[in-house]
Amino acid sequence: MRNNIRLAQLLIVMMIFFCGHALAQSTIFNIPTTDTVAKGKVYAEFDFLPQIPAPDGSRTYLYNPRVVIGVPHNVEFGANLPIYNTTGDGSSTVAYIQPNAKWKFYDNDKSGIALAFGGVLNVPLNHTDDYDPWGYFYGLLSKKFKGDYGPRFHFGGYGVISNDKGTAFVGTRGGAILGYEQPISKKVSIVADWFSQQNTLGYFTPGISITVPGNGLLNVGYSIGNDSWQNTTSTYKNRYLFVYYGVTF
Repeated sequence: MRNNIRLAQLLIVMMIFFCGHALAQSTIFNIPTTDTVAKGKVYAEFDFLPQIPAPDGSRTYLYNPRVVIGVPHNVEFGANLPIYNTTGDGSSTVAYIQPNAKWKFYDNDKSGIALAFGGVLNVPLNHTDDYDPWGYFYGLLSKKFKGDYGPRFHFGGYGVISNDKGTAFVGTRGGAILGYEQPISKKVSIVADWFSQQNTLGYFTPGISITVPGNGLLNVGYSIGNDSWQNTTSTYKNRYLFVYYGVTF
């Protein structure tokens, strides 16, 4: 745990000294934004989420490479490949593929308002007898306030489509989406996002977003499950350090 925290702190310090202007980002941490990848561009990202603190006898690590391609008319298509590896007692590895798409159908620079709609499909690649496909759709409105350091807020909702078999999706099948981006310099922003409800998507993640040379982006935060305080036993700790690096080509 200490080594992971020190690594995150070192990365933050390094990037503050070597970063450029803020970039639009297709997601904050977990929630989508109203941004889309520019036509003809490709965005690649790698997420790393170790479970901190670890439950007694085990720990889950999430590795998630993703790629997004921008096409005309403010549309993007992408795919994630999340891999959940649980070590210790009951060790296992579960992998998914997540095709996704987003359309920013309204963008008004003068008012600072944008609207987007999208969806994500979640398909298990192994353990298919235990985990079933599911997906969710969402709609978002963002409001950017004027000024070099004006904040941007995201408001929206989501709905989940899944069947009642297996354990692919757990909990309430719809809720709110909220996001916040606050530049504190041309180099660094404070960010946070939240999927409401106690379900597979339901996390609150505050953190920091830093741009790096070569159209890169580093985000470091801490994801707290909405249900992580409901069960106080030492075997259930639904919280993760969240580190990702992305670059646009």
